[in-house]
Amino acid sequence: MQIIIYSTTTCPYCKRLKDYLTSKSIGFTEKLIDADEVAQKEMGEISGGFLGVPFTSIVKDDGTRENVLGFDQGKINSVLGIQQ
Repeated sequence: MQIIIYSTTTCPYCKRLKDYLTSKSIGFTEKLIDADEVAQKEMGEISGGFLGVPFTSIVKDDGTRENVLGFDQGKINSVLGIQQ
């Protein structure tokens, strides 16, 4: 499974999401769209042009992709199988 978080350097919700995943020992890749034009373009293509952050793209082992807009802990838990 691959988890990519598109974020900005000043986004408090991005920090909360990253802290949450770290607390659950879940690895992820962060791409800063305010510092990397390639990452910004990539996110725009995946999200259909939406550039709000955090935007999380989760590619499962079977190749399916789930996208989560914002820090939606319930959806993140559901997609990743995290038990409360």
